[in-house]
Amino acid sequence: MNDAKLKGNLEGVSARALERFAGHARRAAGLRREVHILITSSRALRALNRRFRKKDKVTDVLSFPAALGGAHCGDIAISAEIAAEQARARGHSVAQELKVLMLHGMLHLAGYDHETDNGEMARKEERLRRDLGLSAGLIQRAKDAKRPTRLGPNSRTNHP
Repeated sequence: MNDAKLKGNLEGVSARALERFAGHARRAAGLRREVHILITSSRALRALNRRFRKKDKVTDVLSFPAALGGAHCGDIAISAEIAAEQARARGHSVAQELKVLMLHGMLHLAGYDHETDNGEMARKEERLRRDLGLSAGLIQRAKDAKRPTRLGPNSRTNHP
Protein backbone atom coordinates (compact mmCIF):
# COMPACT_ATOMS: atom_id res chain seq x y z
CA MET A 1 0.00 0.00 0.00
CA ASN A 2 1.23 3.50 -0.79
CA ASP A 3 1.42 5.75 2.24
CA ALA A 4 0.68 8.97 0.40
CA LYS A 5 -0.23 10.04 -3.09
CA LEU A 6 1.30 13.34 -4.05
CA LYS A 7 -0.02 15.43 -6.90
CA GLY A 8 0.89 18.89 -8.09
CA ASN A 9 3.69 21.20 -9.15
CA LEU A 10 6.83 20.13 -7.34
CA GLU A 11 9.41 22.05 -9.36
CA GLY A 12 12.83 21.57 -7.82
CA VAL A 13 11.52 19.21 -5.12
CA SER A 14 11.82 15.42 -5.10
CA ALA A 15 8.32 13.94 -5.18
CA ARG A 16 9.74 10.58 -4.10
CA ALA A 17 11.40 12.11 -1.01
CA LEU A 18 8.19 13.96 -0.09
CA GLU A 19 6.12 10.80 -0.51
CA ARG A 20 8.56 8.90 1.70
CA PHE A 21 8.36 11.65 4.34
CA ALA A 22 4.56 11.71 4.08
CA GLY A 23 4.50 8.00 4.90
CA HIS A 24 6.64 8.56 8.00
CA ALA A 25 4.52 11.54 9.08
CA ARG A 26 1.30 9.62 8.47
CA ARG A 27 2.41 6.77 10.69
CA ALA A 28 3.81 9.14 13.35
CA ALA A 29 0.45 10.96 13.46
CA GLY A 30 -1.27 7.61 14.06
CA LEU A 31 -3.03 7.43 10.71
CA ARG A 32 -3.43 3.91 9.33
CA ARG A 33 -4.85 4.60 5.90
CA GLU A 34 -3.54 6.41 2.84
CA VAL A 35 -3.47 10.21 2.59
CA HIS A 36 -3.78 12.14 -0.67
CA ILE A 37 -1.77 15.37 -0.87
CA LEU A 38 -2.33 18.08 -3.47
CA ILE A 39 0.25 20.82 -3.92
CA THR A 40 -1.48 23.60 -5.79
CA SER A 41 -1.83 27.36 -6.20
CA SER A 42 -2.77 29.93 -3.58
CA ARG A 43 -5.77 30.74 -5.72
CA ALA A 44 -7.00 27.15 -5.47
CA LEU A 45 -6.42 27.08 -1.68
CA ARG A 46 -8.41 30.28 -1.31
CA ALA A 47 -11.28 28.77 -3.31
CA LEU A 48 -11.22 25.62 -1.15
CA ASN A 49 -11.07 27.69 2.04
CA ARG A 50 -14.03 29.78 0.87
CA ARG A 51 -16.07 26.76 -0.20
CA PHE A 52 -15.48 24.46 2.76
CA ARG A 53 -14.64 26.79 5.65
CA LYS A 54 -16.52 29.94 4.57
CA LYS A 55 -13.28 31.94 4.91
CA ASP A 56 -12.49 34.06 1.86
CA LYS A 57 -8.74 34.19 2.32
CA VAL A 58 -5.71 32.25 1.23
CA THR A 59 -4.09 29.79 3.61
CA ASP A 60 -1.05 27.54 3.50
CA VAL A 61 -2.60 24.13 4.25
CA LEU A 62 -6.08 22.60 4.46
CA SER A 63 -7.09 19.12 5.59
CA PHE A 64 -10.21 17.23 4.57
CA PRO A 65 -10.99 14.05 6.53
CA ALA A 66 -12.50 11.23 4.46
CA ALA A 67 -15.57 9.23 5.36
CA LEU A 68 -14.98 6.42 7.82
CA GLY A 69 -14.31 3.03 6.31
CA GLY A 70 -12.90 4.32 3.04
CA ALA A 71 -9.59 3.42 1.45
CA HIS A 72 -7.93 6.64 2.58
CA CYS A 73 -8.17 8.81 5.68
CA GLY A 74 -8.30 12.16 3.93
CA ASP A 75 -6.84 14.80 1.69
CA ILE A 76 -4.39 17.61 2.34
CA ALA A 77 -4.08 20.65 0.06
CA ILE A 78 -0.98 22.85 0.25
CA SER A 79 -0.25 26.17 -1.45
CA ALA A 80 3.03 25.91 -3.38
CA GLU A 81 3.44 29.71 -3.40
CA ILE A 82 2.93 30.12 0.33
CA ALA A 83 5.23 27.17 1.04
CA ALA A 84 7.95 28.89 -1.04
CA GLU A 85 7.38 32.25 0.70
CA GLN A 86 7.49 30.68 4.16
CA ALA A 87 10.62 28.69 3.26
CA ARG A 88 12.40 31.90 2.18
CA ALA A 89 11.29 33.70 5.34
CA ARG A 90 12.51 30.81 7.54
CA GLY A 91 15.76 30.28 5.62
CA HIS A 92 15.17 26.66 4.71
CA SER A 93 14.24 24.69 1.61
CA VAL A 94 10.81 24.50 0.02
CA ALA A 95 10.93 20.73 0.61
CA GLN A 96 11.43 21.34 4.35
CA GLU A 97 8.46 23.73 4.41
CA LEU A 98 6.25 21.28 2.53
CA LYS A 99 7.10 18.67 5.15
CA VAL A 100 6.13 21.03 7.99
CA LEU A 101 2.81 21.71 6.24
CA MET A 102 2.23 18.00 5.59
CA LEU A 103 2.79 17.13 9.24
CA HIS A 104 0.37 19.86 10.33
CA GLY A 105 -2.25 18.56 7.90
CA MET A 106 -1.72 14.96 9.04
CA LEU A 107 -2.39 15.95 12.65
CA HIS A 108 -5.66 17.59 11.61
CA LEU A 109 -6.62 14.38 9.79
CA ALA A 110 -5.83 12.50 13.01
CA GLY A 111 -8.47 14.60 14.77
CA TYR A 112 -6.36 17.30 16.41
CA ASP A 113 -7.59 20.91 16.37
CA HIS A 114 -5.23 23.60 17.68
CA GLU A 115 -8.10 26.08 17.91
CA THR A 116 -9.97 24.03 20.53
CA ASP A 117 -7.68 21.45 22.18
CA ASN A 118 -5.84 23.50 24.83
CA GLY A 119 -2.40 22.92 23.32
CA GLU A 120 -2.65 19.17 22.72
CA MET A 121 -2.00 19.49 18.97
CA ALA A 122 0.84 21.96 19.57
CA ARG A 123 2.59 19.53 21.92
CA LYS A 124 2.11 16.62 19.51
CA GLU A 125 3.32 18.69 16.53
CA GLU A 126 6.38 19.84 18.45
CA ARG A 127 7.32 16.28 19.49
CA LEU A 128 6.78 14.83 16.01
CA ARG A 129 8.58 17.75 14.40
CA ARG A 130 11.66 16.97 16.49
CA ASP A 131 11.34 13.21 15.88
CA LEU A 132 11.08 13.77 12.12
CA GLY A 133 13.91 16.34 11.99
CA LEU A 134 11.82 19.37 11.02
CA SER A 135 12.18 23.04 11.88
CA ALA A 136 9.57 24.86 13.99
CA GLY A 137 6.02 23.74 13.37
CA LEU A 138 3.15 25.99 12.35
CA ILE A 139 1.60 26.29 15.80
CA GLN A 140 4.93 27.24 17.41
CA ARG A 141 5.53 29.83 14.68
CA ALA A 142 2.15 31.42 15.35
CA LYS A 143 2.93 31.59 19.08
CA ASP A 144 6.35 33.12 18.38
CA ALA A 145 4.80 35.74 16.08
CA LYS A 146 2.34 36.80 18.81
CA ARG A 147 4.94 36.93 21.58
CA PRO A 148 5.84 40.54 22.46
CA THR A 149 9.41 41.63 21.86
CA ARG A 150 11.35 42.13 25.05
CA LEU A 151 13.42 45.27 25.29
CA GLY A 152 16.92 44.97 26.68
CA PRO A 153 18.48 47.46 29.11
CA ASN A 154 20.03 49.47 26.25
CA SER A 155 16.87 49.57 24.14
CA ARG A 156 15.08 52.81 23.43
CA THR A 157 11.41 53.35 22.84
CA ASN A 158 9.55 56.23 21.27
CA HIS A 159 7.38 56.58 24.34
CA PRO A 160 7.91 59.59 26.65
